[in-house]
Amino acid sequence: MCRWAAYLGDAIFLEDVIAAPPHSLIVQSHGAKEAKSPTNADGFGVAWYGDRPEPGLYRDILPAWSDTNLKSLGSQIKSGLFLAHVRASTGGATSRMNCHPFVSGAWSFMHNGQIGGFEKIRRALEHSLSDALFDQLEGTTDSELFFRLMLGEGLSNDPYGAVSRAAAHVLEASRRAGIEPSLKLTAAFSNGKALHAVRYATDDHAPTLYTAAFAKRSGRCIVSEPFDRDGRTWHEIPQSTFVTMTRDSTSIRPFAPAASRFALAG
Repeated sequence: MCRWAAYLGDAIFLEDVIAAPPHSLIVQSHGAKEAKSPTNADGFGVAWYGDRPEPGLYRDILPAWSDTNLKSLGSQIKSGLFLAHVRASTGGATSRMNCHPFVSGAWSFMHNGQIGGFEKIRRALEHSLSDALFDQLEGTTDSELFFRLMLGEGLSNDPYGAVSRAAAHVLEASRRAGIEPSLKLTAAFSNGKALHAVRYATDDHAPTLYTAAFAKRSGRCIVSEPFDRDGRTWHEIPQSTFVTMTRDSTSIRPFAPAASRFALAG
């Protein structure tokens, strides 16, 4: 499983999360403590927001620990909202287009988890996309396709509902394909204003998620696993939970897939 970290608040250098802490995201790329595998070497990516509505995006296939460009960018770029991800592939080739975060307009998205039996339901899920959203697909991952499903389900106007309906769509596609639905969804996404996250699984083992205040500035982090254990109180986000952070508040509410209403192509 992958590792990721997101931040919202006063502008900080990216390195304050990605590289500087003792258990930073770069350290987690080769020494994760709360994942099935400690190594997340199948690429990395960062999306950050600045003065323009669309986020900046840097992705590559190198392991995060070996990319000097990432360290240089992290020491120079400041942002009040960014998403960073190190990838451990559960499917899909190691290519730049398969690295997270994925971007569409102002939206960015990253994911830790997987859609079980993806290759058996991929065609049905793709068929449900509009032509415009299908044309946006760049890679071959279940994560990117889920993001495009969210966009098609009204992400811009209803973030919670879009995720809930996209999740229901995946579960229904699995049932129609005659396989047991299996979805692990620990994801973060943003439009440059609010930061949203979801932790959900069809079993009792959703990938981990934590949040904490950021001591150096007025802000909060939400992460796959803590990047330090000293001077900061980390709170585990419960399973089946949806989180929305703004610069003024944080809300946490229960999450579940929507009631099925889809008629998929067979």
